Amino acid sequence: MKWLLLLSLVALSQNIGILSLEHGLLEDFLKKHPYNLASKYFPSVANEAASEPLTNYMDIERYGTISIGTPGQDFSVLFDTGSSNLWVPSVYCSGPSCTNHNRFNPSDSSTYEVTSEDVSIQYGTGSMTGILGYDTFQIFGLSETEPGSFLYYSPFDGILGLAFPSISSSGATPVFDNMMNEGLMSQDLFSQSGSFVMFSGIDSSYYSGNLNWIPLSAETYWEITMDSVTMNGEIIACSCGCQAIIDTGTSLLAGPSTGISNIESYIGASDGTVRISCSATSSLPNIVFTINGIEFPVSPSAYIIDVSSCSPGFEGIDIPTSSGEANNQVGLAPMA
Repeated sequence: MKWLLLLSLVALSQNIGILSLEHGLLEDFLKKHPYNLASKYFPSVANEAASEPLTNYMDIERYGTISIGTPGQDFSVLFDTGSSNLWVPSVYCSGPSCTNHNRFNPSDSSTYEVTSEDVSIQYGTGSMTGILGYDTFQIFGLSETEPGSFLYYSPFDGILGLAFPSISSSGATPVFDNMMNEGLMSQDLFSQSGSFVMFSGIDSSYYSGNLNWIPLSAETYWEITMDSVTMNGEIIACSCGCQAIIDTGTSLLAGPSTGISNIESYIGASDGTVRISCSATSSLPNIVFTINGIEFPVSPSAYIIDVSSCSPGFEGIDIPTSSGEANNQVGLAPMA
């Protein structure tokens, strides 16, 4: 049994330019509603690379636009490697979280096919329930309820999950897997930096040096084995190795509460409010994540949140998990 560490690409992308995966918040709202990562959901493109620009929202979330239906209805979605379902708000949902976002109307699409299946998904900061439908070749969720206020404040409409089918709610086939099944990609991979997501290709202009391939330890999330977490050469977390998830849908770096406390203590974050002097940020050391024998440094500008006051971008969670075997891999490289 090993402990789980969630690595947020939102934070890491300031230092790690490309995430390649191969298959073989509003300030006040966020302060009042902490991101409980532990409750995040558990259990013409043919043969060409297609990329989608991403909008950077407050260095917290990055999302892009997709089109569903015939004619197309546009939705902004979070491309999330920490979940597997595609869903968008629908006209069947009349709650405030839906009515202030774009809603899919099946009656306006000539290619929509209804199903009798339900879908229910629980995330760290919200949830949705609804029905599953098909349009063109893709199954997706149409929300009927989006309780709570997090999705109300979200700048995106829905979520496009990029994790594995094994954790997909109601067994719905994820978009990436469907693209592979339909033969829409010449290379079965996708890549993401802070500014775009690309399917079936990697743009080498966005990173420098080598693309370092890391084998997966499980095919649920994009889960890998990490060697250690150090600062100034001193191990401060993950001393005996640990499991980690590369999660583009997570805004914070999260790990076991003991390790996170060690990091915060090392950088001089105060107890209780966990704040740090903004003037001291430039003198803080890098956090170095060693993965597969390769060191990936993350600078203070990436792990300190500077919005009116400064605080570490970490969260302590304690989720036991076990490692396994997988055939797929993740590629990481320094940003250009």
